[in-house]
Amino acid sequence: MAARILAIANQKGGVGKTTTSINLASGLSNAGLRVLLIDLDPQGNATMGSGIDKRPLHTSVYEVLLGDTKIRNALHRSESGGFDLIPANRELAGAEVELVDLSGREDRLKEALAEIDSEYDYILIDCPPALNLLTVNGLTAAHAVMIPMQCEYYALEGLTDLVETIKKVRNHLNPTLEIEGLLRTMYDARNTLSQQVSDQLRKHFGNKVYRTIIPRNVRLAEAPSHGVPGIRFDKQSKGAIAYKALADEVLGKPV
Repeated sequence: MAARILAIANQKGGVGKTTTSINLASGLSNAGLRVLLIDLDPQGNATMGSGIDKRPLHTSVYEVLLGDTKIRNALHRSESGGFDLIPANRELAGAEVELVDLSGREDRLKEALAEIDSEYDYILIDCPPALNLLTVNGLTAAHAVMIPMQCEYYALEGLTDLVETIKKVRNHLNPTLEIEGLLRTMYDARNTLSQQVSDQLRKHFGNKVYRTIIPRNVRLAEAPSHGVPGIRFDKQSKGAIAYKALADEVLGKPV
């Protein structure tokens, strides 16, 4: 049986996208599932946050997308997270230009994943903070999109652009693509605007908004510097508890 593939996407940076990718991967792994995380961001933050040094890598998602190596050759194990990883580093920034002239440029990741998707229960794709060809590869390969977002005014503006891109990908490249859900991140319940935006999201998107809310949490922010997912770095922190709840919600368990 093939894996469920989720793209974690938002063209706005600093919304907790990579934090969500790493911690959801680890949370699903903790639940006994076979999980693969793909770092599709040239910054390589998901790679470093999973405890893998991006600098000396010989094989990464870059070589996979260009067809220079099979995806299996780029697999690494995140011992600190309990999942497998296809890493990224700054070389990936060049892929955007190099992919333009290649055939099937939007399908590169999808085709590569077909070789191994039956070996996992979940595949998560950490997309870059841009609506570019790398993100389109992620959306084309995915069954659904998880959208992490802060509850602030500009987040709603950016959401419109992202939803429009998802529609275009659905119309031209991936007809079954759907929005899995909107995840409220870095949430501060004392902030009136946060509450107002949260209410607007629920009003417009209904049950597409996850019940789980990820709070602002120092321990989540500290974890990447140790190369450990926050969900394992401090299991009792509010952030870790929230991401465990998110994993349960994704799996359809009561939250």
